[in-house]
Amino acid sequence: MTESAKDAILARIRAAVNGAPESASPPRDYRQQDERPGDAIIAELVDRLHDYKARVETVEAAALPAAVADTCASYNVHRLVVPADTPADWTPAGIEVHRDDPPLTHTVLDHSDAVLTGCALAIAQTGTIVLNGGERQGRRVLSLVPDCHLCVVDANQVVGIVPEGIAQLTRDPTRPITFISGPSATSDIELSRVEGVHGPRTLHVFVVLHAEAHR
Repeated sequence: MTESAKDAILARIRAAVNGAPESASPPRDYRQQDERPGDAIIAELVDRLHDYKARVETVEAAALPAAVADTCASYNVHRLVVPADTPADWTPAGIEVHRDDPPLTHTVLDHSDAVLTGCALAIAQTGTIVLNGGERQGRRVLSLVPDCHLCVVDANQVVGIVPEGIAQLTRDPTRPITFISGPSATSDIELSRVEGVHGPRTLHVFVVLHAEAHR
């Protein structure tokens, strides 16, 4: 069997590092826990999301279904894509709901008005929402093709700083991870901002609060 170029390159690398001493462990003396109160962390997340031009509203858990319905009406959403395990009370009446079971085609996703998902966690420090294909999130493609992404973030899923978020994600390191910091946008060499090039041009976040204090 003919050796591939990849195999040849890897063989040379292995030969070059054979017998090399173990590299030193990187220092980890950076801050790994945000000790601020939960309401301060939530406030920072909301501020960062606004700064990234996302649309954000904080709602009590009982008010989430009505908030989703009102938002769909405001965006004229008639066809809504949702992951297969989305709670029934998240989806408004009177809207054509497409559950991703069996998996929806790209054509169906492209002709939808919006997608509604949950998330794995959110990082207040950077205003980042993270999806990893877990509960209420669905496949990565669901959050990339529709032009509007409605995302539910539970207050208990919000961490203060990046190391906290990474620590949680490494508990299941094989999942596909998507980091979302505001609507999709890019700029050309003249700094002209164009939205919706690589994903949804509209990001609407529902931060779900609870009667008890966060953390």
